[in-house]
Amino acid sequence: MGVAPRSGGCLCGVVRYDAAGDPLWVAHCHCASCRKASGAPMVTWAGYKPNAFKWTGSGPKQFSSSEGVLRCFCPDCGTPLTYESTRWPDELHILVATLDDPESLTPRGHVYWSEHLAWLEIGDDLPKFAETGASAQKDD
Repeated sequence: MGVAPRSGGCLCGVVRYDAAGDPLWVAHCHCASCRKASGAPMVTWAGYKPNAFKWTGSGPKQFSSSEGVLRCFCPDCGTPLTYESTRWPDELHILVATLDDPESLTPRGHVYWSEHLAWLEIGDDLPKFAETGASAQKDD
């Protein structure tokens, strides 16, 4: 028996989604682009295979935030929901805080630590990577 799908959605409830199975990874991101898109000092993402994800409510609005990057959000309340990039063509990233049960996933590290805000104090022992991906080097 597999893991039940995780459901989530936006603040107003118009845009909903399901993600099947366990994510490929879960991490806190400190990059400037994610900060701007979310209005938060960092965000927590879960990476899934695109075929494990489906929209179940009204469709989101899409925004190409930079070359090769597609971000989806609710057209009514503006909640950011997903991220896709040609850099990781076999992944769709979900903002963990938009899950109905965000505590069902535990982050395993910090990525883009090289861009973190100096005033944000992190008290966990998770690994911190200067960037992300196979070429990421631990920064701490």
